[in-house]
Amino acid sequence: MAETKSNAKLRVTLVKGLAGTRATHRATVRGLGLRRLNHTVELSDTPAVRGMINRVYYLVKVEG
Repeated sequence: MAETKSNAKLRVTLVKGLAGTRATHRATVRGLGLRRLNHTVELSDTPAVRGMINRVYYLVKVEG
């Protein structure tokens, strides 16, 4: 699939803890590459990544 913009990046930061969240949401956060609170990763802006972010929108902050 084509990216929304060529070489577009998103900065995703975990801003809430995972205690009490669903196992699937914890797995999604790990799939995004986030390991601990306030950890930030830079990801390509693809539909798959956007879908993962939408699933855990209440746990993360997105820039870019």
